[in-house]
Amino acid sequence: MYAIIETGGKQYRVEPGQVVRVEKLDAEVGDSIEFDRVLMVSGDDGIKVGSPVVDGARVKGAILEHGKAKKIYVFKYKAKKRVRTKTGHRQPFTAVKIESISVA
Repeated sequence: MYAIIETGGKQYRVEPGQVVRVEKLDAEVGDSIEFDRVLMVSGDDGIKVGSPVVDGARVKGAILEHGKAKKIYVFKYKAKKRVRTKTGHRQPFTAVKIESISVA
């Protein structure tokens, strides 16, 4: 069984027991969280696709950690003008362990 959820403006394919890194959520480590923006659910009884969400579908998970991803470097350069700018960015994330997928 798997589901496609939307959080932080992005879509993720999740299964029970999977650890997913999503955009930073405003919750504490150890808290349980429930995603109600479930776009699709696939299980033994077939596939249910929402328009835009599946009614009564919920994905429950537990927050494992908060952190930052690997640094990416942005280098801007203008030829013949002595303009060189190097900056870095680390995107914050929340690691969530998916516990269950339910459809009412």
